[in-house]
Formats: sequence, structure tokens, C-alpha cells
Amino acid sequence: MDFFVGIKGKDFVMVCSDTSASHSIISIKQDEDKIVPIDSHKVFCIAGEAGDRVNFSEYIIANIKLYALRNGTELNTKSVANYTRGELATALRSSPYHCNLLLAGYDKEAGASLYWMDYLATLNKINTGGTGYGSYFCLSLFDKMWHPNLTVDEGVAMMEAGIAEVKKRLVVAPPHYIIKVVDKDGVRVVKNI
Repeated sequence: MDFFVGIKGKDFVMVCSDTSASHSIISIKQDEDKIVPIDSHKVFCIAGEAGDRVNFSEYIIANIKLYALRNGTELNTKSVANYTRGELATALRSSPYHCNLLLAGYDKEAGASLYWMDYLATLNKINTGGTGYGSYFCLSLFDKMWHPNLTVDEGVAMMEAGIAEVKKRLVVAPPHYIIKVVDKDGVRVVKNI
């Protein structure tokens, strides 16, 4: 029952994920951080089977770091998105990873960007997005509240409104959430709910 959403603001990207780890009807733990740092200015939000989620994220992150070591330069967010999409597409033909992702990043040249990918290797650059049952309630709310000059405080208010809606309407709503922001200063936790 993974759930995550993301919002692109004026000069930041904010992502929110539940912190529940479950298998079938069993809750395993309530402090799983599904927002995985790629480097100092990029994160993956990954939903899916625990094994696929961990294996795929570690594989992509290791190859991105290897590229940076070999070439002496880091990939920008768009390049990471396209590389990740390519790996999902390649795996789709043999042993697919069953995970959906949001990629949030900040680059000096391009600024903040947010990408959505699914397990079928679909890639879209978005302003607001998410996955999971909770996103059904959040995305329409975010479409109504989002504007291009969104501030961090407005983003937190949007996330809180979305989480409140999920907790109110979703029968299997996760109890805990984490909100992180990616901006020129890097990745940081804004709030735990």
C-alpha cells in the first residue's frame, strides 16, 4: 500500500511518502524511509515490492556514482531520469522491476525538476504527481492548489492537506508520513507526520 506524492515549486521540489512497510495484510514496520537519496541534490521516491525497490534503487545509485567517478562530473536530474527509464525498459523485457518512482532533483542550470516513472518505463516531467491509492485523493487537490511560484510553506500546507484527505477517506491509510524538500541547499527533512 505504498503512497507518495511530489510537488515542484519555484526553486524546490517537495516529496512526501508513507513510512509503512507491509506484506499482504501484515504491517512489518512504521519507520521505513522510501525517499532514497541519489546524491546531495537528488532523491528517488520508490513504491513497490521491497526487494525490487531496494535492488533497483541501489543498482541505479551505484551506476550513477560510477559514472561520476569515471567521468569526473555528476549527471543532472534529466540525465538520471532518462538513464533510470532506460534501465526499467531493459529490465522489462527479461526480469522486470515492479516499482514506480518519483525523481526529484535540483540542478544549478535547470533548477528544480520532478519526474514520474512507472514499472513499464513511462517517463513524464511533472509539476505534481504521485502513486498509490492515497494519490487518488491528493492529485486533484494539488491540481487546484498548485501555481508556478509556490513557496516551501505553501508546499507544506498542500502536503498536510493531502495527508489529511488520505487519512480521512482511505480505509487503509498509513499512519505516518515523511516530507522532504530538495533545493539549492540539498536534501532535508521538512516534517514528520
